[in-house]
Amino acid sequence: MGLNNTEFDQKKFIGENFTGESFCGSVFIDCYFENCNFSVTDFTDTAFQKVVFKGCKLQGVDFSLCNTRLMRMAFFECLIKNTVFSNLELKETKFQDSQILECDFITSDLTKADFSGSTLAGSTFNRTTLAGADFSEAREYLIDPTNNNIAKCCFSLPEAVGLLHSFNIKLV
Repeated sequence: MGLNNTEFDQKKFIGENFTGESFCGSVFIDCYFENCNFSVTDFTDTAFQKVVFKGCKLQGVDFSLCNTRLMRMAFFECLIKNTVFSNLELKETKFQDSQILECDFITSDLTKADFSGSTLAGSTFNRTTLAGADFSEAREYLIDPTNNNIAKCCFSLPEAVGLLHSFNIKLV
C-alpha cells in the first residue's frame, strides 16, 4: 500500500493493518483510527493534525521523526509499546486508559497531558515538562521529580509513592 506523500482529511480507518507500512511525508487532518495496527510503521515527516487513535496498537513507532508543525493527537485504550515521543511538544495530549510500555518521553513538553487510567511500565521521563499533567489512576510509572517538571500534576495513591523512588529512601 503506497501511502507516502498522501493527504487524508476527515477519513476514518477501522481495523486496518499498517504493519511495516510507510506514511512518509503524508498529512492526516481530522482523522480517526480505530483498532488499527501500526507495528514498526514509518511516520517520517508525517503530519498529524487533530488525529484520534482508539484501541490501536502502536509498536516500534518513532513519532519524533514526524512533521511536528501543528501536531495534535489523542490516544484512547491503545497499546503503545517501544514507541518514541521524545523532543516533542505534546501539550494537552490525551493518553487515556492505554498501555504505554517502554516508551520514551525524553525532553518532551507534556504540559497538561492526560495519562489517566494508563499503565506506563518501563516508560522513560527525563527532562520532561509534565506541569499540570493528569496521572490519576495511572499505574507503574517512574518519574524522578528532581529531573522532570511535575508542578501541579495530579497523582493518585498508592502509585504516587513511586515518586519517592529516586530519593533512595525506605518507607515503613
